[in-house]
Amino acid sequence: MEILMPEPQIYVERTLAIIKPDVIDKEEEIEDLILRSGFHIIQKRKLQLSPEQCSNFYAEQFGKVFFPNLTAYMSSGPIVAMVLARNCAVSYWKELLGPSNSLRARITHPHSLRALYGTDELRNGLHGSLSISSAEKEIRFIFPEAILEPVPTGQRALDYLNLYVKPTLLAGLTALCKEKPADPM
Repeated sequence: MEILMPEPQIYVERTLAIIKPDVIDKEEEIEDLILRSGFHIIQKRKLQLSPEQCSNFYAEQFGKVFFPNLTAYMSSGPIVAMVLARNCAVSYWKELLGPSNSLRARITHPHSLRALYGTDELRNGLHGSLSISSAEKEIRFIFPEAILEPVPTGQRALDYLNLYVKPTLLAGLTALCKEKPADPM
């Protein structure tokens, strides 16, 4: 009888998730929801950003009316930053987060994380990268030691696996099968 195994998944897309200062006490609960939503937490770090670091992180928002409040809020206490990985990580994370305005999220996306944990438009509980390129930039900012190589996706990833990984695994596993251990126990 042949056992059917699912095709292995390649989690190549990454995004940055931040649990903001006002919901840091819900960290375990939020992480559980993240994991149950199919994400893998690749890296995790608890830190407190200075107002200057927050200004640099949210530089694209500079000049907007809410910018001073945003930097004050994000530097008001510790945050938990995580690198999440899965297929289409950026879009799935944005979907799980819901609208940035928590009040609107409660109406339009009542099961989203911001509807559940956010307070208002500014204090929305969680951060998510808007695009793959912003995710890479934000991950480098929070995790400067992270290695973010251009990882192949789609057909390129499958071609790489078929050309390099599978033959190597096949050769290694075949060599292991031919070896008889001296004392198997």
